Amino acid sequence: MATKTAEGAEAGTEARRDDETAAAGTAGKAQDLRAAEAGGRDTEDTSDIAHAEEGGNPGDFVAGGAEETAEPADGAGAKAPTGVGQGAGAVVSTALGLVSLTGGWVGTVASAREQLVGQLQTSSTASVGRQLKEVYGDAWHTTALWAGLFALAALVTGVVVLIRPAFGAPGRPQAPWIRSVAWAGVSLGVIGLLLAVLKYSDALLGLPSAG
Repeated sequence: MATKTAEGAEAGTEARRDDETAAAGTAGKAQDLRAAEAGGRDTEDTSDIAHAEEGGNPGDFVAGGAEETAEPADGAGAKAPTGVGQGAGAVVSTALGLVSLTGGWVGTVASAREQLVGQLQTSSTASVGRQLKEVYGDAWHTTALWAGLFALAALVTGVVVLIRPAFGAPGRPQAPWIRSVAWAGVSLGVIGLLLAVLKYSDALLGLPSAG
């Protein structure tokens, strides 16, 4: 009986030793895992601190790369032409075309001056035909000349606006309203130039016959 009791005590002691060994191994593994996690956090903190010292924000490595990638696109968009100059040129072309058809103060003053010069240079004994030509004909020709100059300026300006995209940024279409206004200026310029030529050559509204 004493022998069996001693054997049972020894078996119980060995079992407790095995449990203690297993518990110690488990505790060691847990400590190793905690140490590894602490080391990882220390590495991340060190990287963030180094990045912050260089002038960046901690943890913004991916965001910083995305911002750097987006910067060239933003710069390219800022340098793209806005079309303001082309729009202004189209409006100027249309305005010049309207002036060529309706007349401007420059043409009015030039016509009145030519009429005054004709009156001063024509004697009262001159023929009626000569008086008509010197007083009225030359003044009308002056008006037609100035109208033709305005029409030509409108035509050239409109054409320059229309062909400008061919010499600008490739793949950037011209705004529809700019093309419409430019075409209007070109059309008015052509009409005004045609009427000016017809009037200057007396093919349209010529001097009345003195006979």
